[in-house]
Amino acid sequence: MVTPQSMTKKGQKTSKLQAAREAILAQLEAEEQKARGPAKGEGQSFAELFEASVKERDFNVGDVVTGKVIEVNPEFVLVDINYKSEGLIPFSEFHSADGVPNIKPGDTVQVYIDKVENENGMVVLSKDKADMLKAWQDISKACEKEELVEGTVIAKVKGGLSVDIGVKAFLPGSQIDLRPVRNLDQYIGKRLKFKVIKFNRKRGNIVLSRRALLEQEREHLKHQTLETIREGQIVDGIVKNITDYGAFIDLGGMDGLLHITDMSWGRVKHPSQIINIGDEIKVKVLKYDTERERVSLGLKQLQPDPWENVQARFQVGQKLSGKVVSLADYGAFVELEEGVEGLIHVSEMSWTQRVKHPSKVVAVDDTVNVVVLDIDLPNRRISLGMKQLETNPWLALKDKYPAGTVIEGQIKSITDFGVFIGIEEGIDGLVHISDFSWTKRVNHPSEVYKKGDVVKAVVLAVDLENERFSLGIKQLEKDPWSEVANKYAVGTQLEVKVTKTADFGVFVELEPEIEGLIHISELSSDRVEKVEDVAKPGDVIRAEVISIDRDARKIGLSAKLVSFKGDRADMQKYAKSTPKTSLGDIFGDQMKGIKTDGENN
Repeated sequence: MVTPQSMTKKGQKTSKLQAAREAILAQLEAEEQKARGPAKGEGQSFAELFEASVKERDFNVGDVVTGKVIEVNPEFVLVDINYKSEGLIPFSEFHSADGVPNIKPGDTVQVYIDKVENENGMVVLSKDKADMLKAWQDISKACEKEELVEGTVIAKVKGGLSVDIGVKAFLPGSQIDLRPVRNLDQYIGKRLKFKVIKFNRKRGNIVLSRRALLEQEREHLKHQTLETIREGQIVDGIVKNITDYGAFIDLGGMDGLLHITDMSWGRVKHPSQIINIGDEIKVKVLKYDTERERVSLGLKQLQPDPWENVQARFQVGQKLSGKVVSLADYGAFVELEEGVEGLIHVSEMSWTQRVKHPSKVVAVDDTVNVVVLDIDLPNRRISLGMKQLETNPWLALKDKYPAGTVIEGQIKSITDFGVFIGIEEGIDGLVHISDFSWTKRVNHPSEVYKKGDVVKAVVLAVDLENERFSLGIKQLEKDPWSEVANKYAVGTQLEVKVTKTADFGVFVELEPEIEGLIHISELSSDRVEKVEDVAKPGDVIRAEVISIDRDARKIGLSAKLVSFKGDRADMQKYAKSTPKTSLGDIFGDQMKGIKTDGENN
């Protein structure tokens, strides 16, 4: 900065230079006059002639002239512009991007005349204003011709970056790159090319765009890429953006999608495990949609498919170890090698435990020992088992608990279809609701039992294949229906008690827990409209067994048949009391009576 003190020093320095110049001019004048003798203008000194010649030169504020550097010091630079006095320029105007001064005595510079003469008789000059004026002229020409300008990013400002293109210009954040840029600091100090998108010299407003330039370049590259790209081709690309489902690869003017499933034959949780933004990679073109200009890429396709020779490396019954990579409700996925996984279903985790979720047995990243149960090549599936590494306890159960064995245990759980009774550690037996009672109909197991009850049951079967232990409670007693056919043969008449009624008939009790049905059509020889008109619960009816279905546990009875047989017996008794008259005669007389009545009518 030029201070009054520095200006005083400058004035002193200038006075000495002026005195030296005047002495030189006087000497030149004397020598010239001596050599030429008296001539035109005689009587005028050389100094007067010099001053006159200087005045004839046209120096005005705002002019840009060429000057020669005479002296350089830390405060100012003295420049000779061929005027009666030198010009001063602040040293700060001579700078470079790295802060090292780039000026020395003898250099020629373009300067701007800021003031023809100050209080010290010096010309005030400005290099910055000369540079700026020239820059404005260059930028104006570039705008007219739509040419690019070059500049250096010098600072981060609100909304974007400040760029030195000879004058300060503004580069909005949205115009820096094709995509939004988060870290603007990475551009500071870089020299780049730009397109001027807004220019107002009066307001000193210049707006630049690098994005417009990149878009033009990208469009040109895109056409080149589209003309050469083919499915199956291996191409170079740069990772441009990463998402949860994949990565976008810049192929040169256009992007292709590398889906996460095509990054590796193995399991990938996130694309960032495989690649990073800015990575240069080779990819294979899997699909190219010319109409929509979309390209699907693959990375794993550059490596051999590990499933191609799986059967050569894995066999059913083979014991292996692997890492648990994922859990599902139905099982755990185990990585046997990169790109090859197998599933341990929850049913294959334990012989005795009822595994509701695999997390109860294993966790992600656990190393587990397994046995290969099945290999499904078409569907790329390998079934694995853990329990097969241990002795199957169900084999011993079948010998230990043959059918008919009576056991005693605690009810561990109750379901809609039955109860589970604990047999041994980790092994439960099921008593189905249909095996509770021979005769009693149970709607829900909770009507009869509760959790924790200790009950006896009979072993019905041990199913090794399905690992099921079947029990029965009603089998502890003899089936009352086994004697029904003998006790209640068809044709047997007996007194029965009505237990309940229905629209289609009445249920009657033959003995405790043995019921039969008298259908509405079998209640009376007369037509019955409503069951309640003939019978109600508690009534005792004499009925005859007309059918027995032991498998369905149904007995059919008829009250009407009993009544009919009773009437027939009475008729036979009457006939026996009149020997001369047969049963046919009686019916014949009745028919005649009906006919006579008809004739009389």
